[in-house]
Amino acid sequence: MTIVVFFTLFSVCLLGAMSPGPSLAVVTKHALSGGRFNGLCTAWAHASGVFFYALLTSSGLAVLLQHSPVLFKALTWLGAGYLAYLGVKSLMSKGGIQAQLQSGKKVSALAAAGDGLAISLFNPKIALFFIALFSQFIGVAENMAETAVIVATPALIDGLWYTLIAVVMSSQAVVQRIQAKAGIIDKVTGGVLILLALKAVSL
Repeated sequence: MTIVVFFTLFSVCLLGAMSPGPSLAVVTKHALSGGRFNGLCTAWAHASGVFFYALLTSSGLAVLLQHSPVLFKALTWLGAGYLAYLGVKSLMSKGGIQAQLQSGKKVSALAAAGDGLAISLFNPKIALFFIALFSQFIGVAENMAETAVIVATPALIDGLWYTLIAVVMSSQAVVQRIQAKAGIIDKVTGGVLILLALKAVSL
């Protein structure tokens, strides 16, 4: 694996991590409402899901998903359902960002991590990324060490990117500025997640 190939892999993974979507919304929500630790738990649980997909792809099991429209469609609908569930919960819940900021009440770090893991595993966009793009890099590995580097790269980039998001969004200055508009953020987050769910099932 040449440095050019690795740089290409790095760039593709970074762009994939940085693209706006449900993952960004969920990490931001937990960082704002639960604080930095909850945000970091969400970020690295999400990275664990990304690592799972990288392992799946390197083992060749992604080929099964690629050639099984029924299985992939089931994953898509499951993911869309989860996005819609999070969106409705954000729109309707009285324990959203606004209430949590006002009362100081936080969801548990375990619950935050669960959302982070689920949003990565059930996000059709991530599955498509690994099937269509990441799989192209697996073949360039000449030994186990290179395979390990290729598999670890997307998870590390994802975790570090969302760590940055969690740190920025949980800073006291950001929280204070957002506190007055937290109710609007709840509604916007919920609406975005529902729209993403509708977009997923239309793929």
